[in-house]
Amino acid sequence: MALVQLTISALPAHVRTARLMATAVARRAGIAESALDEIRLAVGEACSRAVEAHRVHCPSRPIQLDLVDSSGGPRGGDAPADTPADRASHNGRAAQRFEVVVFDRAPAKEPTAAFDNPDAGVDLDADTSLNGISGLSPDVGLAVIVGLADEVSIEPHEDGTVVRMSWPLGKADPEAESVG
Repeated sequence: MALVQLTISALPAHVRTARLMATAVARRAGIAESALDEIRLAVGEACSRAVEAHRVHCPSRPIQLDLVDSSGGPRGGDAPADTPADRASHNGRAAQRFEVVVFDRAPAKEPTAAFDNPDAGVDLDADTSLNGISGLSPDVGLAVIVGLADEVSIEPHEDGTVVRMSWPLGKADPEAESVG
């Protein structure tokens, strides 16, 4: 199990660094080329959400990303408890997945009804201004992540939110193999 940990400050410019790092680690893990754009976009959404939350609530605290390749390799020694590295096997078999976990430290609210009831949708007409900036709700970014990642877990806590995203490892792109 290989674990890469990346810590970024709450600056929008660092979201690009997180996307590039996640894409590079995913490529090295063996993710199919066709999934790399989904990973890049999902990591960008998760990190942008975390950066905005930190800028409002705790601008000096860092945001942590864990990039986990469960196909093999050494595990990092100082990973937080209950990370994907601790949970990466199912029924004694190693899960062959690439997982990205974004840990933010901003106070979290409970998920909205849109995630409790998928038929409820997201209210795009709601007042979503944040410090005088009007735009879409942060829940829209979470909905995008749910659509991009193969498996998603969003865990709000008093001391932050953990967004876990994963994709199956695939050494080759099936479409590329069929050409010939």
